[in-house]
Amino acid sequence: MPTIELNTIVEAPIERVFDLSRSIDLHRASMEANEELVVAGVATGLIEQGESVTWKARHFGFWLSLESRVCQFRRPDHFRDSMVSGPFRRFDHDHHFSRQNGSTLMNDVFDFTTPFALLGQVVDRLVLTAYMTRLLEQRNQVIKAVAESDSWRQYLYGHDT
Repeated sequence: MPTIELNTIVEAPIERVFDLSRSIDLHRASMEANEELVVAGVATGLIEQGESVTWKARHFGFWLSLESRVCQFRRPDHFRDSMVSGPFRRFDHDHHFSRQNGSTLMNDVFDFTTPFALLGQVVDRLVLTAYMTRLLEQRNQVIKAVAESDSWRQYLYGHDT
């Protein structure tokens, strides 16, 4: 069961970083290279506790669909989205936020299990963990850039920040 943990310092208020991290529109913008689009569930705005979204995207040359649901939510400190259905056996993605000297520490913990038992473990080690790490790093850099600029307003639609 691989676990990826990333820490990103963002020079912006914790509430803004938290809300940008759950913005469907910003997520879609950060995953343009994979042609990611919403095919069901929350299609725009900020996803909330108990809500789900189904994404369709191209990874490794294949179109894949994945439904995730926000199953834990404590603004502005933490939320968890977990896979409901998709290509993994399971995944949980915890998003933790804390104030640090006027900045926000964004801590992502993504743990997952792939199907195919032993073969899945080999794929995890050789390919998937590095691939998922790059996707999460890319997404975090987009959140950071948007949060630290004036463009955050286009994603938060008047929410408190």
